[in-house]
Amino acid sequence: MEEKRPERKPTRIKNYDYSRVGAYFITICTKNRAEILCNIVGGDVLDAPIKVRLLQYGEIAEKYIKQLNEYYENISVEKYVIMPDHIHILIVVKKEEDTILKGGASRTSPPTRQHSSVSRYVSTFKRFCNKEYGENIWQESFFDHIIRNNEDYEEHIKYIHENPTKWYYENK
Repeated sequence: MEEKRPERKPTRIKNYDYSRVGAYFITICTKNRAEILCNIVGGDVLDAPIKVRLLQYGEIAEKYIKQLNEYYENISVEKYVIMPDHIHILIVVKKEEDTILKGGASRTSPPTRQHSSVSRYVSTFKRFCNKEYGENIWQESFFDHIIRNNEDYEEHIKYIHENPTKWYYENK
């Protein structure tokens, strides 16, 4: 008998065009929150820095996060962190246009609310990772937050920066 999945609440803002110019904070989780992307290490000795040590899946994920800037001309990955069971990425959509590949034509049709630029970036990232992994390690959807102003932007940059330290002390 197949296990019934919990019903997910929509996380998207109704009637918001997610391909608009702006900044987006994205969280992508592994299936069943499996801790397969990295280990958080350090802190054992006084003043020892907390560090993210990427595992094989995390190294592949980082490679494709870095390639998003090269692959799409209308986005910028501002900051990211790979955690044991999830990834946070702050992306800026720089141009309101179809998702244009650098050096080529569009690979996809114009965005709709359900198939926005942000969704496509996440989908492309997951697809490339999964191809190299040989399996799907990601949860179906992802969480996103529209950055509303400079203060919100700075808070999320700080959150990404401090997340490994927070994780280390909460899971010690």
